[in-house]
Amino acid sequence: MVTPVYILSGFLGSGKTTLLQRLIRHWREQGLRPAVIMNEIGEVNLDGLLVSSDVPMAEMLGGCICCTIRGDLSVQMAELIEGEKPDLIVIEATGAGNPMEIFDAVTEVSLYLKLDIKPMVTVVDAAHLADLHASQQGKTYRLMMEQIRCGSVLILNKIDLLEPDRQREMTEFLRRTNPYARIIPAVKCDVDVTTLWKPEEEQDNSNPLVQRGAAYIEQNSEAAHEQDHGAIDHRHDHDHTHGHEHGYPQHEHNHDHDHVHPHASHEHVTVYTHYFDGPVDSMDFERFIAELPREVYRGKGVLRFTDTASRFLFQYAYREADYLKITPQGDVPDVAVFIGEHFDKHEIAQRLNALERKPSM
Repeated sequence: MVTPVYILSGFLGSGKTTLLQRLIRHWREQGLRPAVIMNEIGEVNLDGLLVSSDVPMAEMLGGCICCTIRGDLSVQMAELIEGEKPDLIVIEATGAGNPMEIFDAVTEVSLYLKLDIKPMVTVVDAAHLADLHASQQGKTYRLMMEQIRCGSVLILNKIDLLEPDRQREMTEFLRRTNPYARIIPAVKCDVDVTTLWKPEEEQDNSNPLVQRGAAYIEQNSEAAHEQDHGAIDHRHDHDHTHGHEHGYPQHEHNHDHDHVHPHASHEHVTVYTHYFDGPVDSMDFERFIAELPREVYRGKGVLRFTDTASRFLFQYAYREADYLKITPQGDVPDVAVFIGEHFDKHEIAQRLNALERKPSM
């Protein structure tokens, strides 16, 4: 039996998990049994809490499937296929992953397992792209360009955050960057998921935003590797604070990987994980989130507030925060994860420690 594999790409906070939820709901309505592989460069998978607990899921944490934990992918996929017998597998790649290398990693697995690898869908944060496009420089911008070039379908998400002129400008920019992809403007990834992987000849040709094409891998493989084809030391900077100043030991891990890969590094991506020992004041925490430095692109976590008995999942992406009341399955700690580029992890830790030490009113 051949297992279809769908890959979702996109930078941190672009809306991949929202799209994943819509896809899972669609597939299950069709009577299919999907399985999920969730990849995070941090040590905690909080996005997975948004996926129904009865959906089989494999977590690949602490690295990218394009490099540091690449060898684990075949094991995870084999266990999912043999143990759960899903009708399909969908991979949500970490937002810091190189898309061409992710494709290569999945392709390697297809040497051992019978897989039908579907074209990549890339979710693009319209507001973040517009901001980076103004300067057109930096590693984050280059990584986002690689993700755009490798997408067969580009979902230009959060389009409502841009004025109409900027919407048109970003759409045209995507069209120039990847003329082989379909471009779908969206809010909260609200798209017709039934059309995402339709054959080219079945696509609606009347929409001027739709750019069709199926040969993007051949066209973009060379371009993606030509951008940065030197041997680069591949590092992620992970910081995990488990106890703070409450009598528990602090652990700071800087995982330096000596693996050399012929593609653009994302060593500039910084991850800070903070475990809480108790609830914090909701207004103080919201103020802390609002004052996060611009270098923090993504934040997420599960925590309790002193003024309510409920637990909340918070999501932060590009200066916007959302809070969702949840009842986690299993033993889920109170934790916050922040992902960004060269931000001061110690300042974040100090402010969160201060929130925990502050007496409740």
